[in-house]
Amino acid sequence: MIWPSGWTVEAISQDEAKPQVSRQRAVKNDQDGTPVMVMELTMTQVESGHQVNLEGVLLEMRKSVQKDFFQSGYQSVCTKIHPTTLSRLSALETTCTITQNGRHVLSQTLVAAVDADKAYVLSYAGQAEVYKASQDDIAAARNSLKL
Repeated sequence: MIWPSGWTVEAISQDEAKPQVSRQRAVKNDQDGTPVMVMELTMTQVESGHQVNLEGVLLEMRKSVQKDFFQSGYQSVCTKIHPTTLSRLSALETTCTITQNGRHVLSQTLVAAVDADKAYVLSYAGQAEVYKASQDDIAAARNSLKL
């Protein structure tokens, strides 16, 4: 993956208990060094012959995101899961708008795709204004994927 200019690539240690999962992550910081956007690509090996229920996976991920934000005092509304692409693969996508006391504070998008032997999830999230202003960076990163 080619990360956008100005983003910091974070090293993610490989979980030895899950060698079939690999992750890449980059963060966009403000001038004070505070993270304002994060993008992560996760690749998981899929057992031969296993049929991945992509919509089910994305629904569970969305539910988990909403639950985590709710427990932190936020409300969230997510778009209906809809078809998109991730690299050359057909994919499904949903975007959640996270609010606190009625004020839009964060946005998060989840995109999931599956190939013959791998499943991919691209997640990106950020402060509302930064997320909106980072759409070109996000599109460039998504378009750079070679899955």
